[in-house]
Amino acid sequence: MVRNSQTAVSAGSPSGILRALAKDERGAVAVVAAIVFPVVVGAMGLGAETGYWYLKQRNLQHAADVAAHAGAGRLRAGDQKPALGAAAKYVASQTGYLPASGTLTIGTSSSPSANPGVPDTVEVVLTESHPRLFSSLFSKDPVTLRARAVAKVEQSGSTACVLALSKTGSGVTVSGSASVDLTGCSVASNSNAAGSFLMSGYATMKTDCVYTVGEAVTTTGLTLGQCKEVRENAPVSIDPYVSVPEPQITGTCKPRNQGSSNGTTALTPTETHPSGVKVMHFCNGLNVKGTVIFGPGLYIIEGGSFTANSSDPNSASSASLQVGPPVNSYDGVTFYLKDSALDLRGNVSLDLKAPTSGPYSGILFFGSRGQTGISHTINGTSDSTLTGAVYTPAAAIAYKGNSTTTNGCTQLIADTITFIGNSTMKSTCDSAGTRELLADQRVSLIE
Repeated sequence: MVRNSQTAVSAGSPSGILRALAKDERGAVAVVAAIVFPVVVGAMGLGAETGYWYLKQRNLQHAADVAAHAGAGRLRAGDQKPALGAAAKYVASQTGYLPASGTLTIGTSSSPSANPGVPDTVEVVLTESHPRLFSSLFSKDPVTLRARAVAKVEQSGSTACVLALSKTGSGVTVSGSASVDLTGCSVASNSNAAGSFLMSGYATMKTDCVYTVGEAVTTTGLTLGQCKEVRENAPVSIDPYVSVPEPQITGTCKPRNQGSSNGTTALTPTETHPSGVKVMHFCNGLNVKGTVIFGPGLYIIEGGSFTANSSDPNSASSASLQVGPPVNSYDGVTFYLKDSALDLRGNVSLDLKAPTSGPYSGILFFGSRGQTGISHTINGTSDSTLTGAVYTPAAAIAYKGNSTTTNGCTQLIADTITFIGNSTMKSTCDSAGTRELLADQRVSLIE
């Protein structure tokens, strides 16, 4: 009993109480929890915030992807950078992207496979800034997210030799008793009209495919070699020569009438154009008679019209337009029509080729982009050969009569194109210096 009494007294002493507390483990977990719990909660919060930013980054990347694709779609349609940016911004905003919370930067460039000077890729860079959540304990700077995407208009599709650029009305018309044979190429019309491609009467046409932005009106006279049917609601076809600048008007004015019936006349440009090629300038149109051999170079025909035998279909005299041999490695000719109409009718044989190099490579006839309301007529004999592009983006072309280009490469690119009579065109353009004319091009995301 004495021993127990001593023990009790000892336990009740101050030192005993301290020893008891030291040995007592009750409440230790609560202390540890109080210390660890805020750390755990903070870690969970930071983890959740990290996942949130990851989701936001994925959403932003999706917005950049669809924005780049939309921009490339407008690029394919021939729109300029402001329209590309507007399309990209609108499509991105439909995914939940908020333009006010960041920036959208858009740029275009040309891939090695593109036509010179014609952009075929669109790059979109998006940024977004957001206030921090749990991480605001460590930094007050906003979180900035960035996403980048690149879309490309693919340089693949169906090779075309006829392209109507008009966005309304009938782009390509085949009427009457026309018989058109387009060997190895397709027809494209950028018009969104119900009669974007229009056939009527007893007209016939043989071609690989027909592509229309709008709809087509056809007859049983249409024969397609590569497609089962007309491709309606197809994408817009790009003008391959849109980046070629129009020639500056320079040079001494030459007389309108050149050549003589049953004679041979050689025309040789001697003045140097700012583009570097030799130039000859006709200020009131050009009318040729007999055989006229055009030396390589640029021929500017300003005002009036370009005719042979005054475009008299009943003329007993024949006319022949030919190209002379290369001069200093420059071959071929380009006729630039400045407010001038091409009117090659009557008994005229055409053996003309565009240059295969230089600033106007591949362009045989170049109509001014501002000459609206003008119609050009080509009606050569059955042995005619045109190698190059007949390029009149703002004017109409009527391909009439027995116009047959038996060899080489012929491209018709105009506001509207009408075939009347019998026409045959070839499109073997590998070495003609022309730019590739493609229909039904696709847009793909490449980065």
